Amino acid sequence: MAAAFRKAAKSRQREHRERSQPGFRKHLGLLEKKKDYKLRADDYHKKQEYLRALRKKALEKNPDEFYYKMTRVKLQDGVHIIKETKEEVTPEQLKLMRTQDIKYIEMKRVAEAKKIERLKSELHLLDFQGKQQNKHVFFFDTKKEVEQFDVATHLQTAPELVDRVFNRPRIETLQKEKVKGVTNQTGLKRIAKERQKQYNCLTQRIEREKKLFVIAQKIQTRKDLMDKTQKVKVKKETVNSPAIYKFQSRRKR
Repeated sequence: MAAAFRKAAKSRQREHRERSQPGFRKHLGLLEKKKDYKLRADDYHKKQEYLRALRKKALEKNPDEFYYKMTRVKLQDGVHIIKETKEEVTPEQLKLMRTQDIKYIEMKRVAEAKKIERLKSELHLLDFQGKQQNKHVFFFDTKKEVEQFDVATHLQTAPELVDRVFNRPRIETLQKEKVKGVTNQTGLKRIAKERQKQYNCLTQRIEREKKLFVIAQKIQTRKDLMDKTQKVKVKKETVNSPAIYKFQSRRKR
């Protein structure tokens, strides 16, 4: 009952309002209240404590101290920045190594290798973009022959066929025989597009086979490390190659 009466009395009591900024000080903005001062004072004291702690740390610092983190951090414009470490294993490799064994990886790699061989036998890689460009060198005895040199005349073919690396018949052959296959521009573009699609597929399969080979090597390395033989790491693991270890030689009976 007493609590109810107190609440009722509070509801009728006079509302106390905080003092506002006087009229002649309105150009200074709102009048600072105690809660505003408290926030400002706390922030000031916090900064002073931080500066005091830094001064104390600087005074008590040992010039010969060493931390292992120093090997991974460099100072740049007065700020310590952690050096970026090279990625050793990609998430895709880690997922395969955790979920699959070496037999499955090797089986998939062999299947990819067979598909690559079949595609190579079909495409011959004559005008493959990733293939190294061949060079055809012509030798002459005099400068006059060099100035009068014409590639189409020398190769005895039509000027339109000079840039081809395959299917470049001579003029005699073109006069004797009829052109076989697609001759219109639309058909040639369609064939070139299909050929490029096959080359892209071949490139993807080669990359996939390389990745599977690296994963198989990494799994085998982890299996070899389970041996109790003393070993030393020679080369660190990277995305494209497994770690290399040198094992202590043992004489087997």
